Amino acid sequence: MAMERSLADWTAPPAPDGAVLEGRYARLERLDAARHAALLFREIDGHDRLWDYLGYGPFASAAQYHRWVREVAAGDDPLFYAIQTRDGGVFGGVASFLRITPDMGVIELGHINLSPALQGTRAATEAFYLMMAWAFDAGYRRFEWKCDAGNMPSRRAAQRLGLSFEGVFRQHMIVKGRNRDTAWFAATDTDWPALKEAFGVWLSPGNFDASGQQRERLSDLTRLVRVSRDPALETR
Repeated sequence: MAMERSLADWTAPPAPDGAVLEGRYARLERLDAARHAALLFREIDGHDRLWDYLGYGPFASAAQYHRWVREVAAGDDPLFYAIQTRDGGVFGGVASFLRITPDMGVIELGHINLSPALQGTRAATEAFYLMMAWAFDAGYRRFEWKCDAGNMPSRRAAQRLGLSFEGVFRQHMIVKGRNRDTAWFAATDTDWPALKEAFGVWLSPGNFDASGQQRERLSDLTRLVRVSRDPALETR
């Protein structure tokens, strides 16, 4: 059950300003069409399924993608980041803060689009961790993740990261002419200390053997922090 705690001394956090977020494996910088669009398109071109659950795309040309990046990069909500790997310096994906509500201490992570080469890597996981860490360190109380209920990889990713399942909003949207039920996940500031410790263990170089295989799974490290599990994942 939710705790009824006084927030008399709580102060609303700042909105994100696009400052660089840097970790051991990933570096995030504010999305910029001139700097990132061509590099990103090179990584995602030809992988049309990346856009199946997004309200836009795929893009037929680099010029078309450049125009889209220029438009979305100009806004502050969503505020887009380009994700770069530290080892190869490749820009392989984007993610954004959105539905930014400082007065309530709520922020969402979304518009995630990762190239096949970036998916499933330490850099991808660390990119999400860096965004969560920024939000909670800034003073946000609630960090949300929402996705099409049919997008099982996204639901698995949210649960792996330690976000708790909060239900499905039926007939929530119409996306590309299709109904979208939306699955909701979230972590709160009371979850964050334990989640931060779990990420620290998983991201440690010592958690990976010489071939890069993980010794401990992040989902095992975050399992005890989650207050609820996604029932759709129980048999998958």
